[in-house]
Amino acid sequence: MSLQQLEDFFNAWADMMWSTPLVVLLVGGGLFFLVYSRFQPYRYFGHAVALLTGRYSNSNDPGHIPHSQALATALSGTLGLGNIAGVAIAISIGGPGAVFWMWVTAIVGVATKFYTASLAVMYRGHDSEGVVQGGPMYVIMEGMGKRWYPLAALFAVACLIGALPIFQANQFIQLLRDAVAIPAGWATQDQHFNFDLIASLVVAMLVAVVVIGRIERIGRLTVRLVPSMVVLYLIITATVLINFVDQIPATLWLIVTDAFTGEAAAGGSIGAVILIGVRRGAFSNEAGIGTESMAHGAAKTAQPIREGIVAMVGPVVDTLLVCTCTALIILLTGVWQTEVGIAGVTLTARAIEQVFPVTGVYLLLVMVGLLSFSTMVTMWFYGVKSMGFLFGAKRQYWYTPVYLALLVGGAVVSMDIVNGLILASYATMAIPTMISTLYLAPKVNQAAARYFAELKKN
Repeated sequence: MSLQQLEDFFNAWADMMWSTPLVVLLVGGGLFFLVYSRFQPYRYFGHAVALLTGRYSNSNDPGHIPHSQALATALSGTLGLGNIAGVAIAISIGGPGAVFWMWVTAIVGVATKFYTASLAVMYRGHDSEGVVQGGPMYVIMEGMGKRWYPLAALFAVACLIGALPIFQANQFIQLLRDAVAIPAGWATQDQHFNFDLIASLVVAMLVAVVVIGRIERIGRLTVRLVPSMVVLYLIITATVLINFVDQIPATLWLIVTDAFTGEAAAGGSIGAVILIGVRRGAFSNEAGIGTESMAHGAAKTAQPIREGIVAMVGPVVDTLLVCTCTALIILLTGVWQTEVGIAGVTLTARAIEQVFPVTGVYLLLVMVGLLSFSTMVTMWFYGVKSMGFLFGAKRQYWYTPVYLALLVGGAVVSMDIVNGLILASYATMAIPTMISTLYLAPKVNQAAARYFAELKKN
């Protein structure tokens, strides 16, 4: 099979998986959780902050890492190139209106995260070596019963593919090549295979150093990296906003109006704009996808609802904050209209260069480097845990050499191939995650009623 045939196959698979039924499952399911919870979790963002500061932490609780590290690990998996390259792709294909539907996905995703993360702690299981584990596959087995194993296995198999670092490696090496290698004469637009290979080998070795320390080292790394990344990006965005302050109201209005007209999208289809926005929103914050539940399931807590409350912060930071930053940078600078034929991280780089003509690409390079690296180490954790579920804990680290090899390979393959494969896998993961969450939602409501009642007493 040729590369073009492979690309066409993966893109067709992604389009089929991300059709209307899955959009209804994710957004409709999120709306159901929002109403079914009676908006109650949305009132406890202040409590989430208290949990993150360690106010309610107990070192004797079951689990592996504190609330703050669990959230940072989950965010490091979601705060990746989907926030920079993914938003650029969404705007290039779907126009500004796609951003509005990303916002919608995030707002309903808050409720979805509350349920999925609560269940990840409520129905933690044990791997073949007796170690406590969390994630949709254990939720399905412990909460729904062993007869549902095929559904759990479907998630784990899709996660093995979806967690591969191909997209992150591809986009980071692309930016590194454009910003450093080509200006330095180490590569050209046509001859860059050797540089890409060497750079990706270095990244693979750095990832290997971190993943040797497993979830504990990943948690310690991400709890430091994630806040730094967000602050840096907010500074970059604030500078852009100051330079284009008079255009902000019109740009925000364009996002809203285009969401319902589809005039800026390819083909002018509102349905296409919604699909692109929801697809990219889900890929960005992973609400309803299930991967982040494995990080939240590792939290050191005896109260499932606490981790659900902490997890709600994820879509707010990831999509409503960071993705909006990228969207405003691209839309305000106008590169989405002037830089025809350019997509992904390169489009975001061109936008930042409008305000930071000398340092812009290097600022983005630092940001993308931190984002992609933290995502790579977190995705390794997700893939390893899926491998352990399917083949036993003793064999789970067989995934590591494959992961590192594909990290290298991902840097030198077509982004179109990568895009279709990862999107299709994410869509597949959403099916068992949302089915199990909808099935077990009453259990979360019962636990939430008890927890919130006790919280009011104190």
